[in-house]
Amino acid sequence: MSPIAIEAASPSPSRSFARRFAGAPLPWMMPAIIVIGLFYLYPVFDVFRLSLTNATLIGDSQQYTLDSVVNTLSSPQLPDILWATLVFVGGSVVGQQVLGLAVAVVVVRGEHRGLFGTAILRTTALVAWVVPGIAGGIIWQMLFSEAPYGALNSILRLMHLPAVAWLSDPAIAPWSALLSNIWRGTAFSMVVMYAALKAIDPSLYEAAEVDGATGRQRFIFVTLPQLRSAILVNMILITIMTVNTFDAIITLTGGGPGRATEVISLYVFNIVFRNYDLSGGSVLSVLMLFISLGLALVYASFLPKEEQQ
Repeated sequence: MSPIAIEAASPSPSRSFARRFAGAPLPWMMPAIIVIGLFYLYPVFDVFRLSLTNATLIGDSQQYTLDSVVNTLSSPQLPDILWATLVFVGGSVVGQQVLGLAVAVVVVRGEHRGLFGTAILRTTALVAWVVPGIAGGIIWQMLFSEAPYGALNSILRLMHLPAVAWLSDPAIAPWSALLSNIWRGTAFSMVVMYAALKAIDPSLYEAAEVDGATGRQRFIFVTLPQLRSAILVNMILITIMTVNTFDAIITLTGGGPGRATEVISLYVFNIVFRNYDLSGGSVLSVLMLFISLGLALVYASFLPKEEQQ
């Protein structure tokens, strides 16, 4: 073979590099990595940096110190804030999971039987998710209002029952805030559970029915095991969203009465924008990050492992 033919048969370095570039995933992912790094990772790193300083919103000079970490984490108010957050997050996760699954089951069974109104039910449930948190808080504030126009207390008066201090009683206000958040987040859980229910193989139900399983047994031994991954993933998403819930509570109760409904996200807002303590807010933001990551890792540990081939 002549040298010219050998040179034509062997690929040039530029062509071989182009082929390796086209087959490698990293070059194609670089734009997304750069965008995420600029708009997501850099703020996280900056929060970690600010948490190790004495930065404020009204001062320019910053000094690196651990005093902000010690003072913020040793605050006597923090245990009450964490307890309010635990009740709010735990109740929201359980309530949204149960109600979202219940609505999804009703919609799926209604579609299988061709019942009228299933699409209306699905759309109505989604309205709560579309409504912004600020608007949702105002709506529930009108419902819980203790004034004569308060909807819930008006119904109680018509039934000759005493009015309830939904938002002014420290023992009742956290449950009122929890109820409003469950109403808002149930639609998201319904969407996740609805998609997971539609993905279940119908032959599993047919086999269970042939074996003589009742409706309750089919739900417990067929539906729930098939929904395990969806339930755990949904729990991770609900937990992260609820830990960061801020807008609905600030319009509903403002954190009151006292600090009964002041969750950690609202506590961060108050420290930064009312006390002008940027370093203290950064310490609490890091704490929120660790709480979310810790709970997500706990949930993820229960996810079913893929069988090795």
